[in-house]
Amino acid sequence: MRLILIQPDIPQNTGAMLRLAACLGTPVDLVEPAGFVLSDRRLRRAGMDYLEGVALARHASWAAFLASRPPAPASRLVLLSTRGTIPYTQFRFAADDGLMVGSEASGAPAEVHAAADAIVRIPMRAGLRSLNVALAAAMVLGEALRQTGAHPLQD
Repeated sequence: MRLILIQPDIPQNTGAMLRLAACLGTPVDLVEPAGFVLSDRRLRRAGMDYLEGVALARHASWAAFLASRPPAPASRLVLLSTRGTIPYTQFRFAADDGLMVGSEASGAPAEVHAAADAIVRIPMRAGLRSLNVALAAAMVLGEALRQTGAHPLQD
């Protein structure tokens, strides 16, 4: 399982997702451009000292990310989007899936939607737009790790 951040633009949310990944032992791919520099103090404040424990791979673009993937059959790319048709609780995750989240301001670009093997959503009350991206990532990543038996063991 991997967490893939597509062009994040709020450093505090990125820091929170990197901290989440460190705590859950999940590698992260960060697809640039990001809306901030990775040395941003707000990112470091949200991620705290957990950032040193993240297996982070940076990619200069979506094309660079795709080029870095192993040849077919590669793992599935699962996009979390408000436009998804499958509730994440009904989707069957696989251990080698890549869970993608888009930027806070604009979501995932069209080429990311087109490349996704599945697009899942978090069911919400009518009339509400979306959850914070870090919160949404935590919910769906937690479920994916639970389903695949990869959630860290408790003390």
